Amino acid sequence: MSDFKTIDSERVQGKRVLVRVDLNVPMKNGKVTDATRIERAAPTLEELSDKGAKVIVLSHFGRPDGKRVPEMSLRPLVEPLSKALGKPVAFADDCVGPQAQAAVKALKPGDVLLLENLRFHKEEEKNDKGFVDQLAALGDIYVNDAFSAAHRAHASTEGVAHRLPALAGRLMQAELEALNKALGHPKRPVVAIVGGAKVSTKLDLLGNLVGKVDKLIIGGGMANTFLLAQGIKVGKSLAERDSAKTALEILDKAKTARCDVLLPVDAVVAGEFKANAPHKVVEAHECPDDQMILDVGPKSVAIYEEHVKGCATLVWNGPLGAFEMKPFDAGTVELARTVADLTTAGSLLSVAGGGDTVAALAAAGVEDKFSYVSTAGGAFLEWMEGKTLPGVAALIRAA
Repeated sequence: MSDFKTIDSERVQGKRVLVRVDLNVPMKNGKVTDATRIERAAPTLEELSDKGAKVIVLSHFGRPDGKRVPEMSLRPLVEPLSKALGKPVAFADDCVGPQAQAAVKALKPGDVLLLENLRFHKEEEKNDKGFVDQLAALGDIYVNDAFSAAHRAHASTEGVAHRLPALAGRLMQAELEALNKALGHPKRPVVAIVGGAKVSTKLDLLGNLVGKVDKLIIGGGMANTFLLAQGIKVGKSLAERDSAKTALEILDKAKTARCDVLLPVDAVVAGEFKANAPHKVVEAHECPDDQMILDVGPKSVAIYEEHVKGCATLVWNGPLGAFEMKPFDAGTVELARTVADLTTAGSLLSVAGGGDTVAALAAAGVEDKFSYVSTAGGAFLEWMEGKTLPGVAALIRAA
């Protein structure tokens, strides 16, 4: 039994259903350059429409700071959303007030309406009670299908859930079920891979994980900080010397929690930070003073692979090296393909998330071979940190 209700829980025929999705997609010259979020939102909208609901779509776009900014209008999304749904989508020039009310009133069962950018009103991000009331008055049922915005206590992500019967959409449902399997009630042993540039941005994440997982693989620039903290010279590598004490505290906490922390034993180094720079593999403790660590070495990858093979569940956030530049993507790509193979074989549940992580898995050609890949970014990171997400908490309270 889930802690939240889904769209199976309510009869939606003829009902006005407010659906909060995330259509904050990349745009260039008024055209969508990556429709992934639209495609992920489509199944819930399509199902509600097929069931005879009057579907009212809510979303933000960019950061207009409560002002009407023409280039941040959702109007250009009508065509790609219509294409994804295979049916016309109406548009209202506002998300509250007379225009929104008239557009909602005109809906027939099965129709889909996209309302204008929520953040054109400063009250959205303030979770203003009056604005919440105006949004809630447009619907009979509320569906949250925007996990990527669930870490924000905004009017459309948290406030409306207290005014109307609140349900999780299919994308939200899939995300919450995957995350629960990965860290809520996981099959053990559990391994976490955490990469990225800085320890300081992931202190809460690392602190939470060492108490929840059996093995923690640390890569990227943050691994250099851990090496440095243990007295290992890292040359010109990116490292946060101010975080060395914190890194040692995390290692102590992991030891107490019996979490096995894995750091690189060898590394790929180069004299400059650029693609295809002359490079070589050295032992992790032998980085020359004039070189920088830009990827984990082959021995490290082999060790990580052996540990991952012995686990039942894996969560991944952050690349192991400077994956955006060849050949410093090799460590991330090789380990990602091993995880994909184990997932395909049915021996590993794999959940990954975060912008750089999604890009790295796509570069490795395996983003569709993990059990679940979250595009949520900040919300995924806060969930891994063990924080309460207001949008999710509101759905659970409403169940």
